[in-house]
Amino acid sequence: MRDSKTAPLNLPSDLPGEAAGPVSALDRFLLRKILAFTGGVPVTLVLWNGQEIVSGDPRSVARLTIRDRGALWGLCLNPEMNFGDLYSVGRVEVEGDLTRFLETVYTGMTDTPAPGVLRLLRRFLNRPRHNTLEGSREHIHHHYDLGNSFYELWLDREAMQYTCAYYPDAAMTLEQAQRAKMDHVCRKLQLKPGDRVVEAGCGWGGLARHMAKHYGVTVRSYNISHQQIVYAREKAREQGLAGRVEYIEDDYRNLSGTYDVFVSIGMLEHVGRDHYQVLGRVADNCLTEKGRGLIHTIGRNKPELMNAWIEKRIFPGAYPPTLREMMEIFEPSRFSVLDVENIRLHYARTLEQWLERFESHAGEIEKTYDRAFTRAWRLYLAGSIASFTTGSLQLFQVVFARERDNDIPRTREHLYR
Repeated sequence: MRDSKTAPLNLPSDLPGEAAGPVSALDRFLLRKILAFTGGVPVTLVLWNGQEIVSGDPRSVARLTIRDRGALWGLCLNPEMNFGDLYSVGRVEVEGDLTRFLETVYTGMTDTPAPGVLRLLRRFLNRPRHNTLEGSREHIHHHYDLGNSFYELWLDREAMQYTCAYYPDAAMTLEQAQRAKMDHVCRKLQLKPGDRVVEAGCGWGGLARHMAKHYGVTVRSYNISHQQIVYAREKAREQGLAGRVEYIEDDYRNLSGTYDVFVSIGMLEHVGRDHYQVLGRVADNCLTEKGRGLIHTIGRNKPELMNAWIEKRIFPGAYPPTLREMMEIFEPSRFSVLDVENIRLHYARTLEQWLERFESHAGEIEKTYDRAFTRAWRLYLAGSIASFTTGSLQLFQVVFARERDNDIPRTREHLYR
């Protein structure tokens, strides 16, 4: 766990100052510009002196209070980046359901895109960082090495899965849905005893242990998060699986060996578009002639960068691809795509359950880290729910195999037995 006195968000100290003072005509003009930017959504905006501006729709879903003039300027200059920082430190406040507020704003912004020049400027200002070998290690450390005990507070208690669960029954608990996700993946890969599996990006190792324990396979898993690797190895020893699961602290680009199955759950978001062909070559080099693979990733319907604030403060280097962009993995290595499934609403439900558990431990988290960290993660989880429910983000599972493999399944019956 990080030092409890250290704030791991690295929030800037150079945001516009907190001067308030009387509300001017310019302040009111900027406030209306913010409403226009969000598409005139039914939100009440409140300035630091209590003055309110309401959109044309009287059915306000929330109240957004802007506590100082500097915060107002920050929202106007770069709303996508600055809203998260200002919310984290309490300089803007949302009264009402945070997730519903964000859903409303995201919908309004999608329906009312920014002017072309302004959109290009913001893309330049908010461009993501590169996923070089060293950069990837720093990015993963920033997000995943916050401390295993932090994630244990709100992830499932059995496998510590930090990826989309699967809810064939809407009433499932988080633990049940995460087991269902792992089984869904294993059925898609048609695992059988004796298969050799390689996993690119293993998190806390839950899927590897599940595959070894319930499907009789051996697994080699790669990950560059030291804390996750330590946790995964200890759990494998506790469960008597150390001889069938091997966790390697290394980058996927250094993967070696020959395998029957390649699987990657929730790692492609960290790879970066420039490295998709590299990932494809890695899978190509390691799979047998009858090998099969699956990639599970957050994605989009059209190319777009990750939310700038999330990329900078929470998930550095993240990029959710479109299906067309994912073909850069498969086409150069002549893989055939066998199955594509989009389970985005399952991720919305997963995030709802994560947020519920996070909120139940918010006081403990704030004591360990600080108030800004807690508010930032609340915003991240709520904003992620909104991104999936509004269709801004998708969740793709793509199954692939060699183009000349004629032993591929003829139906999808094996998925639902």
